[in-house]
Amino acid sequence: MNSLRRMLLAASAFVMLSTSALAADANVAGEWELTVESQMGTSNPHFSLQQDGNKISGTYKGMLGETPVSGTVTGNEIAINFQVNARGMDLAVSYNGTVDGATMKGTVKLGDLGEGQFTGKKAG
Repeated sequence: MNSLRRMLLAASAFVMLSTSALAADANVAGEWELTVESQMGTSNPHFSLQQDGNKISGTYKGMLGETPVSGTVTGNEIAINFQVNARGMDLAVSYNGTVDGATMKGTVKLGDLGEGQFTGKKAG
């Protein structure tokens, strides 16, 4: 009975390790239209993202201007960061959320100006 129990435990461990090894990072490459709700109101930024493994690069275009972005995607978790100069003030912006196919949602931190929520859809 102990041998059977050990074999079942070993098989279960193998399946769990195999499954987690096969879990792939979400594919976020492409054009994204987002809606951001914050203390500053509603905005609709556009992200053009490229992906190399779990590393993200690309461009942000929105009410804060246009600037390069960088970030990561791990499983379905996404983090995008960029710096802008808004009205003479350097601002570190970070988007953190989750991806579900062609949608994403999460929070955005707008430097010292506050935080907000975002939702987004992949264009096309």
